[in-house]
Amino acid sequence: MKKLLLASMAVAAMTGSALAERYVMITHTQGTDPFWPVVEKGGRDAAAAIGAEFEYNFAASGDMSDMAKLIEAATATQPDGIIVSLPDADALGGAIKSAADSGIPIVTINSGLESSKTVGALMHVGQPERLAGTSAGERAKAEGVTKGLCLNQEAFNTALVDRCSGYFDALGADLNQIDVSNDVAQIKTRTAAAIQADPSIDGVLAVGPHVCEAAAEAIEEVGADVHLSCFDMTPGVINLIKDGKVQYTIDQQQRLQGYIPVIVLHLYNTNAGMLPGANVPSGPGFVDASNAAAVESQAGVNR
Repeated sequence: MKKLLLASMAVAAMTGSALAERYVMITHTQGTDPFWPVVEKGGRDAAAAIGAEFEYNFAASGDMSDMAKLIEAATATQPDGIIVSLPDADALGGAIKSAADSGIPIVTINSGLESSKTVGALMHVGQPERLAGTSAGERAKAEGVTKGLCLNQEAFNTALVDRCSGYFDALGADLNQIDVSNDVAQIKTRTAAAIQADPSIDGVLAVGPHVCEAAAEAIEEVGADVHLSCFDMTPGVINLIKDGKVQYTIDQQQRLQGYIPVIVLHLYNTNAGMLPGANVPSGPGFVDASNAAAVESQAGVNR
């Protein structure tokens, strides 16, 4: 009898495992940006909450064709859903559309709001990037910036270009953007060179947190008087705000970008296509000297 009971328990465990939902998240990080581990954490936390399996992948090369191959590989395993960032719809759209056409529900996150429906996704979770850039630029202009410079670490990423474009729209100026790469040493070198080449630059927007930290070092080493604003949060960025070296950063609450899609896909799969009636904007919001201390413990953990 005891052996029969143990055997029944083993079969039940195997059956439960076989029936567990499985979700795959694929993003465009190269593994150097501190933003993405928080997104991954959100996805894992949500999967644990509903008892689902969760797999996270990224192409360390940063190449969009390699990311497309990851999407194709995930599609071949027929998961219960794919969560994917969409920095380049032209390069990734075909792979995502193929996944959707095969019956896999897709939620896009972070980048690619405007192309989400086109590639077959159910919805998008992330901030409207051009609006976020415009918000940053409006505040910069109000705080005295007359000539800006935008530091973009991923030239292929349309969302980052939108941030820069929105910033200059608000300033009423033509786009002045440079590619600084994801390498901290290059970010510092290229930022310093640009500021030294044009001393009239009095405002810099860094569209990533590690870019922000490196840019702050470059500005200090050059000795320039520059208004520095940023995107996203790390402990380093918070410290720069508290020290008065960064005026504000745009918070897009990236844990939500990982957490919400898993819950949405779970509800979609278990409740006959239940789905929110609209995309979910996770930002933008401002973090500055007035509220940095309140969110400091969340930086790099949940935001």
